[in-house]
Amino acid sequence: MSLPVFALVEDLRAELAAWRRQERRLAVVPTMGALHAGHQALVRRARELGDEVVVTIFVNPTQFGPSEDFAKYPRNLEADRRLAEEAGATLLFAPEAREIYPAGDQTRVSVGALAEGLCGASRPGHFTGVATVVSKFFALFAPATFVFGQKDYQQLKVLERVAQDLLFPVTIEGHPVVREADGLAQSSRNVYLSARERTAALGISKALASTQAAFLAGERAPETLLEAALRVLGSHELAVEYVELRDADTLGPAVASKNEPSKKWILLVAARSGSTRLIDNTILGHDPALRGP
Repeated sequence: MSLPVFALVEDLRAELAAWRRQERRLAVVPTMGALHAGHQALVRRARELGDEVVVTIFVNPTQFGPSEDFAKYPRNLEADRRLAEEAGATLLFAPEAREIYPAGDQTRVSVGALAEGLCGASRPGHFTGVATVVSKFFALFAPATFVFGQKDYQQLKVLERVAQDLLFPVTIEGHPVVREADGLAQSSRNVYLSARERTAALGISKALASTQAAFLAGERAPETLLEAALRVLGSHELAVEYVELRDADTLGPAVASKNEPSKKWILLVAARSGSTRLIDNTILGHDPALRGP
């Protein structure tokens, strides 16, 4: 039997109520569709964490800016259903926008400092849209475990903050970045890349690998670690939006300190290859398998 697809909140609530009566543990993987092997890895992890796994397919209009790719964002529900089923999902929730944003909708969730800088600087309002739609999913599915990919690292930290601040009874699990064999981080936007643009895009993961190698060799000066990434990015046809070294827990500045040697740093990159905006990151000392230049 093919994976069931629910489109109405009312129908979903009835199914969730039945699972709760049976004390079934629920895990949720929120997506915007255009599923790929990276999403499947999230679903497989959710399968380990829950008795039932729901994958949401919803291209959220409130997180796109006026010049972004909402209209052309790839949509293929039947392909998504097949990939979700292969990975072990129990149910697909694929609502229309009116189900999530009913007539007269006005409420938005504003996060604060975590949503500023990095992607928040170039995409004003983006994280308000993300926090709002995921808060609706938290309210709809809780109690549940939610699995998010760490490629969207700022988003992950924002949503952890939302769940904590608004007292949602959910657990959030971040899943490591899933990569292609050549190191490119898997993304639904990779389909936009021409062959030349894809080759250029590899400069992002190579830059992360170069900084990772410097860190593993003992380098701890933030400016030197950033230089390692910038050298590689500069040798590829990329329009770099940002390259930043941050505290992996707080997203505050990475500060070298002999008193806190256990602090985790994360290098985050956003760049365009052609017209396609890509993001990636690596937690220094924790992701040594990246391919170098």
